[in-house]
Amino acid sequence: MKTIRDLDLTVMTGLMDELGEKPFRARQLFEWVHARGTASFDEMSNLSKALRRELSERFIIDPLRLLKKQESADGSTKKYLFELPDGETVESVWMRYRHGDSICVSSQVGCRMGCTFCASTLNGRVRDLTPGEIISQIYDIERDVYRDTDGSNSAGHISGVIIMGMGEPFDNYDNVIAFVRLLTDSKGRNMSARSITISTCGIPDGIIRLAEEGLPVTLALSLHAPNDGLRQAIMPIAKKYPLKDVLSACEYFFKKTGRRVTFEYSLMKGVNDSDAAAVELSELCMRLQKKGMPVHVNLIPLNEVAERKLTRSREEIILGFKRILENNRINVTVRREMGHEIDAACGQLRHKHTGDTFSG
Repeated sequence: MKTIRDLDLTVMTGLMDELGEKPFRARQLFEWVHARGTASFDEMSNLSKALRRELSERFIIDPLRLLKKQESADGSTKKYLFELPDGETVESVWMRYRHGDSICVSSQVGCRMGCTFCASTLNGRVRDLTPGEIISQIYDIERDVYRDTDGSNSAGHISGVIIMGMGEPFDNYDNVIAFVRLLTDSKGRNMSARSITISTCGIPDGIIRLAEEGLPVTLALSLHAPNDGLRQAIMPIAKKYPLKDVLSACEYFFKKTGRRVTFEYSLMKGVNDSDAAAVELSELCMRLQKKGMPVHVNLIPLNEVAERKLTRSREEIILGFKRILENNRINVTVRREMGHEIDAACGQLRHKHTGDTFSG
């Protein structure tokens, strides 16, 4: 059965009309499903028993089943492996920061982008996730982390969402945007769109479409190299989308939304971490800044994946790379490492669970 978490308020209103119910019942149902994140029709006390029974015969609420949870030693990171109704698996990560808690969600089962440093792409993409399957990662993790002794979620909620787990969000564009609209609906969870980050490998059409949506989300570009040659070597999707087209789309996104674009740059030993690469990245950023586009570079110590044979850059190399960017007045940070000991790389936990043989 379909999960009722897929439905927005307009569709729920149509459903209530079909069932002979008043329109306000849709608002009540939407509040239970999305504002409260309830996982049981029986909890919907202001709906009649007959309506609850009808809904339970047509829909499930929670499409996920927790298979495994791993927690870092310092308690700052929890990684979850969920099973979907068709038996496929997907993973998500909860992270505690000084400024608040965030959840990194997946948008697909697997990924077909082929990035050579990522576990999500091992054996490719299986299928897209629905809006309800994406949002359920948030609701289920919140219920696990913040549940009080009485079973309520009054202990807290997350303050940020990152769509940076398994999958390429713009390869599942419509479902990802539907998920964002569900999460930001004022009658539901009412999360600020500014608290949501969408990370892409660089699909120009998707970036431009997002700019037109009127959603003030944060855009993160998985850059990982300062030129086409190196980028194509580690990110096969870059062969289809040259860097000039990707950066042009990012410029359009900034002009349309006023939202700064973050460049994600995973540092890999002997691959993209040289001083020359740092200088070239600085020059790329300076060209954009001269056009009036602010840039932020987020340097990421690589989460190593055994099958990929790539290793992280040494700390002194990372700091030296950062220093070159800073000397060129580029806004740069080094991402704090979280969950390194609990299979932190995207797709790693799922890959270990399924026991797939890497075919690449």
